[in-house]
Amino acid sequence: MSIDIELQKKIVEELTWDPSIDATHITVAVKDSIATLSGYVPRFADKENAEQATKRVANVKAVVDEVEVKLAGSFKRTDLEIAEMALKALQANSTLPKDKVKVTVADGWVTLDGEVEWHYQQDSAASSVRYLSGVKGVTNKMTIKPTVHISDIKSKIRDALVRNAQIDANNINVGVNGGMAVLDGKVKSWAEKEQAGYAAWSAPGVTSVQNNISIR
Repeated sequence: MSIDIELQKKIVEELTWDPSIDATHITVAVKDSIATLSGYVPRFADKENAEQATKRVANVKAVVDEVEVKLAGSFKRTDLEIAEMALKALQANSTLPKDKVKVTVADGWVTLDGEVEWHYQQDSAASSVRYLSGVKGVTNKMTIKPTVHISDIKSKIRDALVRNAQIDANNINVGVNGGMAVLDGKVKSWAEKEQAGYAAWSAPGVTSVQNNISIR
């Protein structure tokens, strides 16, 4: 059995095993350890969860997500209904500054605009609307403008990498250009690469992360 065929089998097993995914109509193709997901799902949450589940599989180097969202009747909502639900969800999110996130909805697709101080707030805003009924996708255009200036961003990121048990920090190089953190090196899995990216985002003063880490 070739490496790609074996990897395809493992991805299908992971998608089938994960109870948060309706993978009935998802097909998987693998070439040179790059996984392509196609087909359709009844909710945007299934699309997101399928992509994350595929990334968890060892030896997956990249994921091409071509899965479409085809809402079943019970999940369909008007753009006005989605906008109202999104605003309520954002207002209920205690991690977000009040009235700083703007919402636009077009054909079920939600776009977020505004400014926050931290990356986790940017992620939290997207998470608040991602699983609402009727949502077909989310575009996060929110920008990060920290109110504090940290001169030693590089050492803060390095410390975070060393603390994380899932990361071999010895194989990762950290560079900083203004508020941008640049990561280079090689790791064993996509999950480890993503963990390194999260660690970099957690440093105060980081406004963007360029994750150039490759997977062995």
